[in-house]
Amino acid sequence: MQTKTSDRLKIVVPGDNPPQIQGSPHLKRLEPYGDVVLHLDRPESLDEKINRANDADILINTRGLVTWPAEAFRQLPKLRMIATCSIGTDMIDLEAARELGIVVSNQPGRTAPVVAEHGFGLMFALAKRAAFMTSAVQAGQWPRMDSIYLQGKTLGIVGTGNIGAEMARLGRAVGMNVVAWTFNPSPERASQLGVQFVELDELLRTADVVSLHVKLTDDSRSMIGRREFELMKPNALLINVARGEVVNTDALVEALSSGHLGGAAIDVYDQEPPPADHPLLACEQVILTPHCADMTPEGVDLLNEGAVDNVIAFLKGQPQNVVT
Repeated sequence: MQTKTSDRLKIVVPGDNPPQIQGSPHLKRLEPYGDVVLHLDRPESLDEKINRANDADILINTRGLVTWPAEAFRQLPKLRMIATCSIGTDMIDLEAARELGIVVSNQPGRTAPVVAEHGFGLMFALAKRAAFMTSAVQAGQWPRMDSIYLQGKTLGIVGTGNIGAEMARLGRAVGMNVVAWTFNPSPERASQLGVQFVELDELLRTADVVSLHVKLTDDSRSMIGRREFELMKPNALLINVARGEVVNTDALVEALSSGHLGGAAIDVYDQEPPPADHPLLACEQVILTPHCADMTPEGVDLLNEGAVDNVIAFLKGQPQNVVT
């Protein structure tokens, strides 16, 4: 960990675990602007988090598990800006940041191709029963179960931002019929993406694969619950690389356990990391990854570069990618 050696600007990385920005050459670009304090482990309490951020002018929040509620902000009077190594900002109380004049900058769309490719890979792994078949063969079994042929099937994209748009492109590239739903559809956007916009209920009724790409807001929280699973086709697949709380976990487990849902591929959870008794971990037809959709060398570098870019732009008086 570097320590502050003067009264220069203080830039703090409050908890870089799992590793994200540590060792990145992009951190050296901040040296002309201030002193960087890098904590390699995650803070385990609110008090520890506040102590680490004490006297910080800027935070680079590299992990979504390091959250910033209003009560933390009110004890950090010097804090002027937070740059996230992410697209999502649900780890930050944006209303409190706005009230206190703290600028929050994220990275919309920066790793969209990386995240979409992960979701696309999850879809294929799920359709081919990869985890189930692997476990069975390792256990000395030789199961016979139909997998799902995806070409010609309907892919339903829920949320057509940068990641959803790329997922739609990949689906079309392998011969899937793509339909989509978004909060603000338009003929121009449909034409641009090469998709047909439909109502959410129609998408759920007709899609063989439902792929979630909405950001977590009050409008999207638990938007896929028991009613929505009942609307979905028997043996349909669910892909979630958005946020865990977009899906009602109890309803998802019920749909999987009943056999109505053909499977679910999940990168995000309502509790992260999920505890040992999390109900999804006991489900059979699932593919589970640990919120790592953008964790490739290319994705990590893009996010580190983008966070530093956002800090430098702010310090030059030209803040960019401002959420609040």
